[in-house]
Amino acid sequence: MTSNGPTSVKSDRVGAVRRLSNRKFREKVGRFLVEGPQAVREAVVHHPELVDEVFVVDGVDFPAHGVKVTTVPEPVLLAMTETVHPQGVAAVCRFLPFEPRVDPRLIVVLHDVRDPGNAGTILRTADAAGADAVYFTGDSVDPYNGKCVRSTAGSLFHVPFTTCAFDEVPVAGLQVLATSGAGEQDLRGVDLRQPTAWVFGNEAHGLPDMGLPTVSIPIFGAAESLNLASAAAVCLYATAMAQNP
Repeated sequence: MTSNGPTSVKSDRVGAVRRLSNRKFREKVGRFLVEGPQAVREAVVHHPELVDEVFVVDGVDFPAHGVKVTTVPEPVLLAMTETVHPQGVAAVCRFLPFEPRVDPRLIVVLHDVRDPGNAGTILRTADAAGADAVYFTGDSVDPYNGKCVRSTAGSLFHVPFTTCAFDEVPVAGLQVLATSGAGEQDLRGVDLRQPTAWVFGNEAHGLPDMGLPTVSIPIFGAAESLNLASAAAVCLYATAMAQNP
């Protein structure tokens, strides 16, 4: 299902795709842009029913069986996308349905996490650690933000995620732990074998006082602390290894 697309960067179709960089427009049309062959491949493999159209630069061979593929000149693709080098492939996808897994053992909550690169990297780590769901709460970045989507490297098509209020996160039956540099417990002393919800806070200010048990990551060198994405990786992998000995 390959066809030729617009040849002018001033085309209305090009403008519509480019407008997906705007959150209000994304929410209005229920669609977002995926850039790069790896992420688009994950969309095609795992959620082909949600892929409206794949755009490829003339001469690029991209297997996308069962979805619409449109060839465009490179300047047109560059006009559609946010990155300077989308590697010749981009796709318009519909928002993913949130289908949380029954009886979760590991969930991730990002509260007031505003940097899209951090949020996307943590979602990717959550996927690698086998997390059952990721929740964006408070004043967190839109998970369909272009940089956030790119930072997931396709993992947003593997792990369920949603945006909601913090008190809407289903934590019944889970121990809820928050990270803090001055945590009440050392990570090494926490029983992570039981079902766990990790709550990660703002990059600069951390979490507000939410009445949650706090956990610190031991520092063995001279660094004052770990950045948010690194701290999340340590906590999520410690939990995954405890739950999967």
